[in-house]
Amino acid sequence: MVERRLPRWSQLRELARPRGPAGDATDRRLARAASIGDLREIARRRAPRAVFDYTDGAAGAELSLRRSREAFQRVEFRPSVLRDVSVVDSSTVLLGRPSALPLAFAPTGFTRLMHAEGETAVGRVAERVGIPHALSTMGTTTIEALAAAAPGVRRWFQLYLWRDREASAALVERAGAAGYEALVLTVDTPVAGPRLRDVRNGFTIPPTLTPRTVANAAVHPRWWIDLLTTEPLEFASLRSWGGTVAELADRVFEPAATLDDVRALRETWSGALVVKGVQTAEDARAVVDAGADAVVVSNHGGRQLDRAPTPLEELPAVVRAVGDRAEVLLDGGILDGADVVAAVALGARGCLVGRAYLYGLMAGGERGVQRAADILAREMARTLQLLGVTSMAELTPDRVRLRA
Repeated sequence: MVERRLPRWSQLRELARPRGPAGDATDRRLARAASIGDLREIARRRAPRAVFDYTDGAAGAELSLRRSREAFQRVEFRPSVLRDVSVVDSSTVLLGRPSALPLAFAPTGFTRLMHAEGETAVGRVAERVGIPHALSTMGTTTIEALAAAAPGVRRWFQLYLWRDREASAALVERAGAAGYEALVLTVDTPVAGPRLRDVRNGFTIPPTLTPRTVANAAVHPRWWIDLLTTEPLEFASLRSWGGTVAELADRVFEPAATLDDVRALRETWSGALVVKGVQTAEDARAVVDAGADAVVVSNHGGRQLDRAPTPLEELPAVVRAVGDRAEVLLDGGILDGADVVAAVALGARGCLVGRAYLYGLMAGGERGVQRAADILAREMARTLQLLGVTSMAELTPDRVRLRA
C-alpha cells in the first residue's frame, strides 16, 4: 500500500510558478517551434494556401521531393563513445572563405510573397549567423538593395540563363559591381517543371483576386494587409508579370543552354563559379572541366524533373568524380541539422537550404528565419556531440551509411 498525504502549499507553489510571456505574439509563436517541422506547421496556418503550396510543393506527383526526404530518413550514424565533446566546432570553409556553418541560404524566387520582409530579412539573418546567402534571379529584391540591407553578408548571385543573353550579362555585371563573391549558375531549368499544386490553386505572380483568393483573405488577413500596404510585389530583375510561374519560366529561360555557356561565364566572371543542378557524376566532371569551382548536387528540391536522381544518393559518386578539383555542395530535402552532418560525412563541403528558412519566414518574418537558423545550428552541434566528433572536419564516410 502507498501511504498518501495532503500536498503542502509550498510544493504546489513550486509546481505552479507561472511562466511570463516572452516578447510579443510572434516571439511566443516561434518559441514553441522546436524543429523545422514545427515552423512548417506554423507557416501552413499563417500563409494563404496557394503561397504555402508554392513553397512546400514540387513537380508532378512529387516523387522526387519525397525520395529526397526518405533518403535522409534512411541515414544511420555510427557514433564513437567516451570522447571529449564538451566543445564542438560547426564551422567550415565554403568557396575558400570561413563559414560559421556548412550551410548557405539557397536562392528562392518570389521571396517577398512568403513575407513582406523577403530577401532582406534572409540576408540579415545570414549576416548575423555568418553564412552565405544566394539571391535568386527570380527574387523580389534587387541586387543592390540586398547589398545595402546586409552589407556584411557573403553574397552569392544565382543566375538563370535567359533567352535574352544581354539581360543575363547585365545581371552578372551588376552582381560584380555590388560585391557579390560567387555566381551560382542553375542548369536544371531548360523549361519549367509541372507544378500541379500551383495549377490547382490558380497561383499567379502577383496573386490575382478571384472568389477563392478573396475568401482566403478572410482567414489570412495579416498576409493580405502586408501585401497591399507594402511595395508592390514584383520581380526585381524582370518587367512586371501577371501569369503563372511555369508560363514565365517557359518565356524567359533558355532551353538551348550548353557547356559553352559555362565556359563563357568562366571567362567573364572573376569570382567563384558554382554550377547548381548537377545530378550525375558525368555532368559534374563536364562542368568542372568547363571551369566551375563548385557543383551543387541538386534536383531543384524536386521542383523540376519528377523521378529525378536523389541528391544524397548521388553525392558519393559526384565526390569521387570531382571532389579533388572542386567543392561539392548538396541541396534538396534538408530539414534537420543532422541532415547536414550526414551530407558532410558523405563528402559534401556544405549544404544549401531553401524550404527550411522559407517556413521560418512565413511563420514570423526575419525572426522566423533566425529561428530556423538557430534550430539547424543547434541540431548540427548536438549531432556532432552524439557522434563523438568535435568538428565538421572530423566527419568521414565511415560515420554514416544509408540503410537499404
